[in-house]
Amino acid sequence: MRKWSGVWLGLWLWHAQVGAVCPVWPPARADEEIARLRQQIARWNEDYWRQGVSTVEDEVYDRLSARLAQWQRCFGHAESDLAAPPVSGAARHPVAHTGVRKLADKRALQAWMQGRSDLWVQPKVDGVAVTLVYREGRLAQAISRGNGLQGEEWTHKVRRIPAVPQRTTGALANAVLQGELFWRLAGHIQRQQGGVNARSKAAGVMMRHENPGTLDALDVFIWGWPDGPATQTARLELLAAAGFSHIREYTRPVKSAEEVAKARERWWRSELPFATDGVVIRSGREPASRYWLPGQGEWLAAWKYPPVAQVAEVAGIHFTVGKSGKIAVVASLEPVMVDDKRVRRVNVGSVRRWEEWDIAPGDQIQVSLAGQGIPRIDNVVWRGTERTKPEPPPDRFTPLTCYFASPACQEQFISRLVWLSSKSVLGLEGIGEAGWRALHQTHHLEHIFAWLTLSEEQLRSIPGFAGEKSARLWHQFNLARRQPFTRWLMAMGIPLTQAALNASGSGGWQQLQAMNEQEWLRLPATGPRRVRQIAEWLNNPQIQALSRWLAAQRIAGFVP
Repeated sequence: MRKWSGVWLGLWLWHAQVGAVCPVWPPARADEEIARLRQQIARWNEDYWRQGVSTVEDEVYDRLSARLAQWQRCFGHAESDLAAPPVSGAARHPVAHTGVRKLADKRALQAWMQGRSDLWVQPKVDGVAVTLVYREGRLAQAISRGNGLQGEEWTHKVRRIPAVPQRTTGALANAVLQGELFWRLAGHIQRQQGGVNARSKAAGVMMRHENPGTLDALDVFIWGWPDGPATQTARLELLAAAGFSHIREYTRPVKSAEEVAKARERWWRSELPFATDGVVIRSGREPASRYWLPGQGEWLAAWKYPPVAQVAEVAGIHFTVGKSGKIAVVASLEPVMVDDKRVRRVNVGSVRRWEEWDIAPGDQIQVSLAGQGIPRIDNVVWRGTERTKPEPPPDRFTPLTCYFASPACQEQFISRLVWLSSKSVLGLEGIGEAGWRALHQTHHLEHIFAWLTLSEEQLRSIPGFAGEKSARLWHQFNLARRQPFTRWLMAMGIPLTQAALNASGSGGWQQLQAMNEQEWLRLPATGPRRVRQIAEWLNNPQIQALSRWLAAQRIAGFVP
């Protein structure tokens, strides 16, 4: 169930984390944007609370709810209490649900733990909160969390959940328990799989009037026994003996923030029978239940996991042209933390893919990390009312364009420079895209090899290149002259694989030009189409001009 208690603190922490800035909108647009988002969240709530179905991922709902609250604060709108569930049931909790304070990071955890003792850590199970009331050894009542004071009468359904003990004895014969009904999973690894909407599945089963027979997929994790035994150890033993086994297995004593961090990391990466969204740290000593109130649970706190996906606002759309002439679209984002990575931009793909995504500045997109931590777009979760898209550059670039500089060729020209400086080509250490842009802006390179003639003094005049940096770069440029002929061919973009280039045995430009079609076809991964590309490359006027220029510079392999 969405954890409505303490939601204001959670929203504030998220707002602080992403450094959200108020949009620069005129009042009319602000009113329209806020009204549209409020209506959408209201529809999601209606689906969730009335029909027991979730039409949006939990993470997306949480982030857009926070975004709405931010916009309302920015423009002086009264904040809508859309998060509060409608309490259609009148079943009062014998003991209030307090909710749990959210801690932002390890430092906040250390501050909270200061001066406290007898602390325990548990997984923060992602399900729907419930009160179980046992009288004279029988399950007498089950109540949904609701607003913390009263909720829905769930007794008839909970009695049909096999995992919930229907009879208790001893100290549990007359007891009030608080816990989480969760969707049982097999070998679930939160770090890899995320929440898999397990919370919504559990909520859907409990809220729908018609039950499809899936109650046996639910289980229970008891985390609260108001007015129970004085020690946590006793509570764990008695609960486990009564059939509430998960709490003993997944509750550990801790004395430091470091121990909490280790448990949090272990459960994040381990196979568990439930989805989790963090850990809960609680004191073994609790106040009497008559003092429990929503939002007042000072003896426990939560430290949530970094989200596997985040909702980010698109700040701008940019186009790049690669060395092969392909146009790529990049979305710059208002910075967000995804896992442990700060994401500021994400690759959208080709212009066609961008048009299919239909992304414009101001839209909200869901971003996650693919393999090796590369950001990717999962979905467009919200589109603004005013959608102004930039015009992409004309699709006139090819693998044989922009060896020589021109205003229209700026992006592909820079991409070629970045490529030739890479370790596998000419290996020019200490210069990347930003450096090439600064160099080109200062000295207006005529073509992709014009840097070879720059002096150390000329390099020193480039902003940011003074001192040792210019000397090291000048040394790198001179070392490039000694690179083998095949490396220079790669820098020129010859349409051959590395294996084919090595197998060609070509020792110079004249020998390369003299090769016939059959000789080319004998090379690895070189078919008729590749042979035609080689012929076009060799006969291209820009390539021929570069070969003559390199010969004049006495580069090995180009001198006749």
